[in-house]
Amino acid sequence: MYAVIKTGGKQYRVKQGDVIDVELLGNEPGDEVKFEEVLMFSDGEKVKFGEPAGIKGVSVVGKLRGVVRGPKVTSVKYKKRKNQRRKWGHRQSYSQVEITNISHK
Repeated sequence: MYAVIKTGGKQYRVKQGDVIDVELLGNEPGDEVKFEEVLMFSDGEKVKFGEPAGIKGVSVVGKLRGVVRGPKVTSVKYKKRKNQRRKWGHRQSYSQVEITNISHK
């Protein structure tokens, strides 16, 4: 049994027990997170697709494990013969969610 959910402008294929990194949710670690926008659901035999927004009666529940940081991305700006150099980096923060249940009616 698996589902495709949408959160933070991205889509994730999840099943029970998966751990995914999603955009920051703003909850405390240990809180329960419910994803209502389920785009696709499969129970092994049948497949249901959401008509544009989502499937009614299907929800994915997860437990927020905490906040993790992604890899560092560095960028450089340089102009030759002008003594202009600039280097900066960025690390994106993500909420780590463990999928605990996929419920359907």
